[in-house]
Amino acid sequence: MPSVLPDGEPVPPDGALPAPALDGAAGRPLAFYLHVPYCATRCGYCDFNTYTAAELRGSGGVLASRESYARVLAEEVRLARKVLGDDPREASTVFVGGGTPTLLPTEHLGAMLAAVREEFGLAPGAEVTVEANPDSVTPASLAALREAGFTRVSFGMQSARQHVLNVLERTHTPGRPEACVREARAAGFEHVNLDLIYGTPGETEADWRASLDAALGAGPDHVSAYSLIVEDGTRLARRVRRGEVAAPDDDVHADRYLVADEVLAAAGFAWYEVSNWATSPAARCRHNELYWTGADWWGAGPGAHSHVGGVRWWNVKHPGAYAAALAEGRSPGAGREVLAEEDRRVERVMLELRLADGCPLGLLRPAGLAAARRALEDGLLRAAEYEAGRAALTLRGRLLADAVARDLAD
Repeated sequence: MPSVLPDGEPVPPDGALPAPALDGAAGRPLAFYLHVPYCATRCGYCDFNTYTAAELRGSGGVLASRESYARVLAEEVRLARKVLGDDPREASTVFVGGGTPTLLPTEHLGAMLAAVREEFGLAPGAEVTVEANPDSVTPASLAALREAGFTRVSFGMQSARQHVLNVLERTHTPGRPEACVREARAAGFEHVNLDLIYGTPGETEADWRASLDAALGAGPDHVSAYSLIVEDGTRLARRVRRGEVAAPDDDVHADRYLVADEVLAAAGFAWYEVSNWATSPAARCRHNELYWTGADWWGAGPGAHSHVGGVRWWNVKHPGAYAAALAEGRSPGAGREVLAEEDRRVERVMLELRLADGCPLGLLRPAGLAAARRALEDGLLRAAEYEAGRAALTLRGRLLADAVARDLAD
């Protein structure tokens, strides 16, 4: 969850949604994102809404504590039930992210999932993901998570090289993420993801290839690979500004991406979103697919964002303020916006174009259609899909995905 919240109109104290937001809701999937805002240490590149114990000390007291967090978050799930009323939908996916969710006891994570199950139910075959740092799990805790109903686990590997991990200020050691995959498999997890970051200052192409090889050797069925972004206000940004480390290079990022796609494709992984590869359609992250295709989701937790029927809102950031609002019977929402039809169209183009299937050309305005024709001529869109009425990126187009999407959304 990003640490900077946008502006917006006030959220009603009871969290009520405009009536049109629930029109046709039964025909849309419903997902839950449960945010755990705690970390043992703050990584130098991280701009997410997370807190270490030292950062929370004296600022929120018991309300902000890890010990009470699962109970507090369950209150927001119950609020969601009140707001959505007799909405019959069960949760298609649940994603517990952070932060480091696995800093909480496994029984607390299980209680958070149980709150969703009790209030909404889980759809048959629901995908239930938990994020984990490699040094925050054990074989026993992974087995307990599987028993609690989690079906998928995502580990933050980032790199297999110690000097790269040092720049990122990651605390695990090389080899531990690969061991985690084996432990997760032994615990009964069918779906396991490894997150990687490329373009870290000091990382060579050999380092990046070694990270990809190590990740694949561990046997996950999903890999996410993201370019390093230096966010304002982070320790990494200050180090770059002082000249202690070099700023990431766009050309290097492009080269690293091409290597990733080559290596992953050779290992049987197919890309289905610009930064995500899976061994089969069943191995894709269905929760994220719901984000990219405009489904409804309720984000519970400090700073979490939600979207239901064209209404988007976000919670207060601080765990103490979040808990205080729920204790007083108020929505923890800090602001919201009702998306106009044009806003929703633009978002569909921006998000769906990142998917392997692309977006329908019917979503484009005249300026966007002209941009699509130029992109086709420039080799950024695939000809066969274009002829079938869709704008779908080529490999070269993926390198310029954001720029192409902006042009097509006009």
